[in-house]
Amino acid sequence: MDTQEIFKAVGNFGFPIVLSWYLLLRMEQRLDKLGDCLHELSSAIVKEHKTNGL
Repeated sequence: MDTQEIFKAVGNFGFPIVLSWYLLLRMEQRLDKLGDCLHELSSAIVKEHKTNGL
């Protein structure tokens, strides 16, 4: 998204809405990464649990 499109969106929808949309998109990407990390962590815990025979 280039600056002209951003200014047009701000003019049409207002700054708070455009800012909220931008932040939600960024948060979604970070939550996806966090979910992937949690999946890897749980897999490593299960693997370690099986290796130690617990």
